[in-house]
Amino acid sequence: MSTMFPNLFSPLSIRDVTFRNRIFSTGHMTTLVTGYKPNEELAAYHESRARGGAGLVIIEVALVHGSSVYTSHTIMANTDDCIPGYRNIARRVHRHDCRVFGQLFHPGREVFESIDGSAPVAWAPSSVPNERFHIMPRAMPRAMIHDVIDGYGDAAVRLREGGLDGVEIVASHGYLPAQFLNPRVNVREDEYGGTLENRVRFLREVVDNIRAKVGNDYVVGLRITGDEHSHDGPDVETVTAAICMLDAGGGLDYFNVIAGSSSSLGGSVHIVPPMFIDNAYVAPYAATVRQKVSVPVFVAGRINQPHQAEEIVAGGQADMVGMTRAQICDPQLANKARTGRVDDIRACIACNQACIGHMHMGVGISCIQHPESGRELVYGERKPAAGAKKVLVAGGGPGGMKAAAVAAERGHRVTLYEATDRLGGQTLLAQSLPGRAEFGGIVTNLSREMELAGVEVIRNRKVTRELVETEAPDVVIVATGAVPAPVDIEGGDEAHVVEAWSVVRGEANVGGNVVIADWRCDWIGLGLAEHLARNGCNVTLAVDGYMPGQTIQMYVRDHWAGILQKLGVKVIPYARLFGADADSVYLQHATSGEAMIVEDVDTLVTALGHHSVTDLADELEDWTGELHLVGDCLAPRTAEEAVLEGLKTAAEI
Repeated sequence: MSTMFPNLFSPLSIRDVTFRNRIFSTGHMTTLVTGYKPNEELAAYHESRARGGAGLVIIEVALVHGSSVYTSHTIMANTDDCIPGYRNIARRVHRHDCRVFGQLFHPGREVFESIDGSAPVAWAPSSVPNERFHIMPRAMPRAMIHDVIDGYGDAAVRLREGGLDGVEIVASHGYLPAQFLNPRVNVREDEYGGTLENRVRFLREVVDNIRAKVGNDYVVGLRITGDEHSHDGPDVETVTAAICMLDAGGGLDYFNVIAGSSSSLGGSVHIVPPMFIDNAYVAPYAATVRQKVSVPVFVAGRINQPHQAEEIVAGGQADMVGMTRAQICDPQLANKARTGRVDDIRACIACNQACIGHMHMGVGISCIQHPESGRELVYGERKPAAGAKKVLVAGGGPGGMKAAAVAAERGHRVTLYEATDRLGGQTLLAQSLPGRAEFGGIVTNLSREMELAGVEVIRNRKVTRELVETEAPDVVIVATGAVPAPVDIEGGDEAHVVEAWSVVRGEANVGGNVVIADWRCDWIGLGLAEHLARNGCNVTLAVDGYMPGQTIQMYVRDHWAGILQKLGVKVIPYARLFGADADSVYLQHATSGEAMIVEDVDTLVTALGHHSVTDLADELEDWTGELHLVGDCLAPRTAEEAVLEGLKTAAEI
């Protein structure tokens, strides 16, 4: 047991299953699944968290019925084809003394992907549409309801045959069971609608069907949303009453409470809450549920540090704590916490870019700080270098730091040079914007990785060809980043034009009426608009795209859009910057070419892209040593690409 976190690292038993600690990884989509079956990539991914010390791993959703297919990268548990893949995962997780559950799922009306390009039929309790995906579902007839209920039980049997220690019914986030519970969505007039008892009936019969088929010695739990944070969700009191009713009816071994809903833009933010949302904000509701039910309560929602998890368990708010993104970012989190190495934990910054962001792009899950996640079969083990080389890294941004840390871990002699007095590159700008301070954690984490690996760091020293020849390294990794692209704005000599970086740094004198010309459509425009609006400016955000934040993860973008609306920021989409004069900014509609003029403007702020800093790379073009470029100096993108390229480059040296 950990002396720092005695409650977190105490065992917990449910039926015949004992968890070595109270840390678990919640069920979450990975987009690693192929052919609707658990595969080797998924097994390696979950084994990484088991090896890292987690007490429980819950595998992502398995579809229980033919009507529940909503993506092409989901496990189908309505046939026996899933069983071998589950057995592989169970075997690999169990060998690390970790338990493993699987989720049983039907989305109901929450269908967001076509399998073949045509729109599928979505089935729900009633023909009530959702806001987010603009789906008008078809009401399920009784015969189909009974067939789906049987599907839950049959799927549970398959997961048990696959060696899993338990199953979890997904009644969270506005999916089918939650739709039955919700009086705003379920307007049926038969035995499955109307009173709360009738609306609970679907879940009651699902639980009873599963229990009858798997027996009394198998763990069956329920994941459920307390507050959907959605205009069409049930109130918290209704959900709590339903939980108590289900608990009184028996058959369930735990309740796993969470927040959010898939049905609306506002509710969906809470499915994977970004850094704007408070840490551990669902824990108070878990405490309420725990006081009312007879079985253990699990909780998750922005819990990324063992100190928070310890407080939750010690305070009696919950019995198990979901730390999912925390373990995507650092699969060894539990082991590090248990042994007191808390300073070595790579803390999740809730950027959402490569975890849920990848899922929405239809590609495999990962992490911008730890790109090894989701790529375990390639980068899961750090391979020692065949021979130690002298490596010089030019640039102390995320890409350079990752390259330096990995190269040193593999046994190379690494020195990193940073031209300024601070490591971090553009991260230092990102963390300065409102609500984005947590993003700076990537610098803290990568700095610690370099320290542990034995990297020598030299600040305030720009790398030149002369320095390279003097130091005579075997390998040079250039990670010199990018700078704002120079712009030639028609009429710009008359206007007050300042660049985004200078505003963030507090170097620019910005007037009261501001237009931000946002070509990038990322966090810069959104962050500048919030920053200036909070400082009292009248802000117009002109984006050369469909919407502000078009290129960033949707939960981050959608929540930020709500903040800007509250602050009174005016948004002009499809706006290409054309020119400016002393008091006006001239825009073109990106498709029609028509003029859009903003008058009475004091300051034009430009966020028009970056140019790679290639001075050193150009100087070394004919250098005879091994030369690599990573990150923005190769092509301006984001921290994710920089860190991934740092990993790939250092892994090959």
